[in-house]
Amino acid sequence: MDRKTSHTTPPGVTLREMKSGPRLQIFFTYGGEQCRELMPEGPITKNAIQYAANLRNEIRRKIADGKFEYADYFPESPKAKRPAPGASLMEDMLEKQLALYQKQVLNGKMSKATCNGYAKSITGERMRHWHGWKLHEVTPSALREWVSEMDCTSKAIRNMLIPLRSVMEDALNDGLIEFNPFDRIALVKLIRQTSKASDYVIQPFTQAERITILEACRLDERPMFQFWFNTGLRPGELQALEWRHVDFDKATARIEQNQVAGVLKAPKTAAGIRTVDLNPEALDALRAQKPMSQLRGERIWLNPRTLKPWDTDAQIRKTAWLPIMARSGIEYRNPYQIRHTYASTLLTAGANPWYVAQQLGHEDVEMVFRTYGKFIREDYQKPKAILQAVG
Repeated sequence: MDRKTSHTTPPGVTLREMKSGPRLQIFFTYGGEQCRELMPEGPITKNAIQYAANLRNEIRRKIADGKFEYADYFPESPKAKRPAPGASLMEDMLEKQLALYQKQVLNGKMSKATCNGYAKSITGERMRHWHGWKLHEVTPSALREWVSEMDCTSKAIRNMLIPLRSVMEDALNDGLIEFNPFDRIALVKLIRQTSKASDYVIQPFTQAERITILEACRLDERPMFQFWFNTGLRPGELQALEWRHVDFDKATARIEQNQVAGVLKAPKTAAGIRTVDLNPEALDALRAQKPMSQLRGERIWLNPRTLKPWDTDAQIRKTAWLPIMARSGIEYRNPYQIRHTYASTLLTAGANPWYVAQQLGHEDVEMVFRTYGKFIREDYQKPKAILQAVG
């Protein structure tokens, strides 16, 4: 037990009574652990106390800079023989993170599609930049430089950072690093300043193009695309729609599930669970589809080639949409433009943007104004401008 002495010591420096006499001892935190190390034996003087305080400050600075080597200061300490915190290689930590995601898929805590997205980021060329780096070498400045040189959209940068950020958070919690470098950079500002604009262009189909596309469909293809053009569902929502969700009397469809990589799940947000109004064209499409799928199971829309439910968005695009677009002779746009066509058509016709947001499953109308602003009538634009001026 420590005994009181007449000497005054600064924070982090104490006197400890030993059998051989009093010894100075310094305290510091390293790798998330409280460390206590004795100074060499010698007289307890003001100079000795000051030396101990200076040594402690030096150690703390080196720990903060990621340059502290325990054995350089206390070679006889048991802690000097342990692996240094932060010495783990980044590629090993990223591999462990991927294994964790794969385990979450098996436990039903993560979708396979989400895991595949993370796997693509972890094993991709950009993430290989960190191979050979140690944990403690990933400093805020190194992280800022890496992000600023990624040369991709803000969404791509954010997706890339998710697994890397998880690695750093776990390393901090396990005491492998002294701080999380993500906490010391203005990430939102950095991404905004360095990301490039998305080259994706919203290019809705005209009325004439819609007619041409539907005329290019085979009889077993047309109902689904006619319904899609008139409801604007997300691809996964279209795939997951079942006959029980449709109310012909009320002319509505209840959207309460989504399909991602063949797995049915609830929509990501509460706004995604909604009731969509069905116009006469959408109802006609459903009636035309009844003989093809109503007696084959719960799903409405089936792959005409197999008469089984669609597995993925890519399957629809490759086996149905690409051939239809080729037959139509219209310049190719991806099938998500069908959703944009639905929204822009409603807005151009004067539909209330708040109603359109609800039909699309957006959490608020801001997304509609931001994405489809040029299609919104001027009298709906003015209230938003006024609100922004007041804010």
